[in-house]
Amino acid sequence: MPTSLIVGCIWVLAASLIAFLPIRKQIVPGTILGLSAFALLGWIGYQNGWIWTAVGVFAFVSLFRNGFRAIPMMIRGEKLDIPEH
Repeated sequence: MPTSLIVGCIWVLAASLIAFLPIRKQIVPGTILGLSAFALLGWIGYQNGWIWTAVGVFAFVSLFRNGFRAIPMMIRGEKLDIPEH
């Protein structure tokens, strides 16, 4: 298995573990994972082709769907409802 796909699997596991954290503690590691996904997807595409990149994009969007909903709210200046616990 190519190294890029192994790192992609580790990325998915890390994102799944971060999802277990309270929302307030997800922000920093989630941002780091979200930004690193672009480089990882480029690497996967370079080594394995567009089909595996599409699979990676699907996984990325699936794991970060709530984050993508929050971005427009933050841009509009709306207050995000982040629970205390």
